[in-house]
Amino acid sequence: MFKRILTILIFGGLFLLESAAQCPMCKASVESSQSTNTKSVGMGLNAGILMLMGAVYVILFSVGILWYKKYRKTQNEYAG
Repeated sequence: MFKRILTILIFGGLFLLESAAQCPMCKASVESSQSTNTKSVGMGLNAGILMLMGAVYVILFSVGILWYKKYRKTQNEYAG
């Protein structure tokens, strides 16, 4: 059990390091695009952020609906 937890923590830490490295890269690309007066890079990054954020809400909403339907089904079985 300890090896499993340790493995999860190590791989989780590696993914966190990789994701933290993306922020300076995005910042550098936006700053370089602002110096050349092209706004397409910044707008593209903003659209990407909104798409990623929206995907999380769609997944959570879907899970919530499925959970609610399962709850209603079990309540109807107990009532009838």
